[in-house]
Amino acid sequence: MPQVVFTDPEVAAVGLTAQAARDAGLDAASVDVEFGSVAGAGLHRDGYRGQARLVLDRERETIVGATFVGPDVAELLHAATVAIVGEVPLERLWHAVPAYPTMSEVWLRLLEAHGRPA
Repeated sequence: MPQVVFTDPEVAAVGLTAQAARDAGLDAASVDVEFGSVAGAGLHRDGYRGQARLVLDRERETIVGATFVGPDVAELLHAATVAIVGEVPLERLWHAVPAYPTMSEVWLRLLEAHGRPA
């Protein structure tokens, strides 16, 4: 269930945390990216600070959780929800090229941080 805490900064999350994924018996890995590496964040606000995390099921190579922290990150939550509910393989997500320069570019940075599946 997607959830957003409308604080400053916003916190948006869906799916499992890394610990909850491990507790559920998944071979879980986390991938973290600072929004400073996203060109769209700089356009959104000078000095933008934030963090994105994906929780991955290494066996199935799918996303099982996502958390975004930063100004206006709630807008990123729906894409994460679709990827989780649809069990979209990471290899397929490489083909969903985000518009540049937008905040959605964080998806590419997260995939790059994880690396291409074998």
